[in-house]
Amino acid sequence: MEQPYMEQPDMEPQGKQNLAISGYRLLKQDIIRGQFLPGEKLLMARLKERYALGTGPLREALSQLVAERLVVAISQRGYRVAPMSLDELNDLYDARAQLEGLMLELAMERGDDDWEAEILACAHTLSKVVKVSGLEEQLDVWDARHKAYHTAIVTGCRSPHLLQVRQTLFDQVERYRHLWLREIVLSSAALAAKRDEHAALTETVLSRNKAKARQMMREHLMSPVPIITEVMIRQGLA
Repeated sequence: MEQPYMEQPDMEPQGKQNLAISGYRLLKQDIIRGQFLPGEKLLMARLKERYALGTGPLREALSQLVAERLVVAISQRGYRVAPMSLDELNDLYDARAQLEGLMLELAMERGDDDWEAEILACAHTLSKVVKVSGLEEQLDVWDARHKAYHTAIVTGCRSPHLLQVRQTLFDQVERYRHLWLREIVLSSAALAAKRDEHAALTETVLSRNKAKARQMMREHLMSPVPIITEVMIRQGLA
């Protein structure tokens, strides 16, 4: 007698998990890029329509974004986009610069020839970003290469736990960074200045001059703060 078809027990949960991951990524990108404004209520009906997802996956995605402090849960009343402030901006950037400085020093102590080669390769790729078909594409390309360059530098610290903490801080700072990215990608002069900064930073890091490299890294990482402050005031976000 032919046996009836039995659905694999792990198929449905896996499918739901994939949908939740998809919803998380799409909603996070939209929050970072300002499609949803700070303090805006995230209406489930609107989210379901926008992302073609059900309530379950969206609630999982929202819970993950609450953990990353991009979304705030309102007791019995749903969710809102987390507010932005100048105090948070300064605290996040200072914390990131402090941690990056520590990881940089460790990387210069522990990094080998492969570490140096990866930094040089990423620096070269970053310097070659040219004007592409549109602003969004150029922003994405430059940002991806910029992240890869800075990650290549600190990966030499060889500490998975420090790298995980760094990623958490990076996730929290992304909304603020995106305000800065739009300003510099629109400016050829700003991009040229960043190329010069990266070239000087690369040379100093590879020379293993800890004190100078740490100071340069801090100045480099903190340089967006005045620009972001101006943008936030201009857009009424501060």
